[in-house]
Amino acid sequence: MTWNCGSIWQIALLFITGVFAGICNVMAGGGSLVTMPLLIFLGLDSAAANATNRLAIAVQSVSAVAGFRRKGIGNTKFCLLLTLPALPGAILGAISAARIDDQNFRRILSVVMILILVLILTQSKRRGESAVQKPDVSPGRKLGIIVAFAGIGFYSGFIQAGVGFIVIAALTSLAGLDLVRTNGYKVFIIGVTTWMAVGIFIYLDLIAWGLSFVLASGTALGGWLGSHWAVAGGEKWVRRVLTAAVLASAAKLLGAF
Repeated sequence: MTWNCGSIWQIALLFITGVFAGICNVMAGGGSLVTMPLLIFLGLDSAAANATNRLAIAVQSVSAVAGFRRKGIGNTKFCLLLTLPALPGAILGAISAARIDDQNFRRILSVVMILILVLILTQSKRRGESAVQKPDVSPGRKLGIIVAFAGIGFYSGFIQAGVGFIVIAALTSLAGLDLVRTNGYKVFIIGVTTWMAVGIFIYLDLIAWGLSFVLASGTALGGWLGSHWAVAGGEKWVRRVLTAAVLASAAKLLGAF
């Protein structure tokens, strides 16, 4: 696709939204619930919006992983255990996303947005420092982790929006990790599966490069800030803004206005 970046106000809006989405993705998840509808609002069809957003998420993951690694949070062996079963699913998901028609994709996205928002608002109180700092990879849990991340890989390749919350739920329940390490591993896993999907979208020429460059610049900055942001009230603010944005975007996608 072309390198057109749009008007000045579109560039500013996309960059600022990207920063917010990057912070949101690293602190918890759900940033794509805002960026994907915005790309559609700016004139992209669903497949192009999905692909363009995916490149920005991939770039953001690199900066986020670097930020966590600087703070000593990383376990490459465990991350690979989670990532390898997710890769085939990510490929199949990306191909499915490229083939689905625009109207059906919008309907699926709007429903997913509402479901993920419910997950955001109703998730149980997160584990504190009493949770384990090393993952539990006993044989029984390892099988459950592999099966779970095969499915997560498909969802990550297909839509990706809100996948961070699903990864958090899987890691805290199956591996018993504390939230800080969960987020550190999450950005690595999502980053690898997203780069796999990006390769497919590039091959299919679905990425609007100019818009993606602007959005990626914002998400990269947001990812870096999010990996270092430890202010207690920060996540509450992010959730409030995200809730309002998701509800408005879902209503728009369903034709409410």
